[in-house]
Amino acid sequence: MRYAEVGGARLSVIGLGTWQFGSTEWGYGREYSTRVAGEIVRRALELGINLIDTAEVYGLGRSERIVGGSIRGRRESVFLATKLFPVGLPFMTRRRARASARRLDVEQIDLYQQHWPSPLFPPNATMPRFRKLVEEGLVRHVGVSNHSLAAWQKCERAYGGRVLSNQVRFSLAHREPERELLPWAQREGRIVIAYSPLGQGALSGNYQSSSPTNFRRFRGDFSAEARAGREPLVAALREIASAHQATAAQIALAWLVQKPNVVAIPGASHVKQVEENAAAADIDLTADDVRRLDTLAG
Repeated sequence: MRYAEVGGARLSVIGLGTWQFGSTEWGYGREYSTRVAGEIVRRALELGINLIDTAEVYGLGRSERIVGGSIRGRRESVFLATKLFPVGLPFMTRRRARASARRLDVEQIDLYQQHWPSPLFPPNATMPRFRKLVEEGLVRHVGVSNHSLAAWQKCERAYGGRVLSNQVRFSLAHREPERELLPWAQREGRIVIAYSPLGQGALSGNYQSSSPTNFRRFRGDFSAEARAGREPLVAALREIASAHQATAAQIALAWLVQKPNVVAIPGASHVKQVEENAAAADIDLTADDVRRLDTLAG
């Protein structure tokens, strides 16, 4: 496993996203939440993945509880990230951070992120409260999620220091962060955390003939038109994968994490998938591979 070391933080370039844990919309069932999710976390840690990302809103706290139970006795191996959903009054920030820590069964959260920009309160109403969490020792680093560059910078000014990361949708299917967010992060020593790095499975090639059966089937990335338009890219991913003895999904992840200051947090539905995700960190794409994918994904 490779690691990104930025701003005093050391994160595995492949992490583990846990939106699926305890969430009914994925349709994975009770056994997934009670047994498989824990096996996935423990195997991820064995493989050197240390970035585990969750949120208070995932499964209404169930994801945090599953993660907390799964890392018990392994806390020193984890860079633990969770997120505050921006609903409620700013003075509730401390209470909710402590509630997340209780569900995670930890004394300190490594990365506490504001999940979205607040529709009601500006950063100068919330970020000083995040700073107090750091000063108290409950939180090590502060981040944001789904923020534009201007919003990220505004949060930094209100915080009065480094807002370490911005977690955004980023993949070969959604390259918007390359325009502004990533160049700034690379210049200033910040991190872009890529969620949905496989386009929720669209880049795996598994759904070219039909859409997923869960909520994803209603998303534009899985329409018949989108699937047809993506075919040349998926074909290239498969060809490059064959040359590297890998899968299309692994190549899509490798394309992301070869970029400086980028880490990715794919989810996993089973242990084998987290093993494949972890192995993507060690794939060294050639310059020709990258140019081909850039052209087709442009």
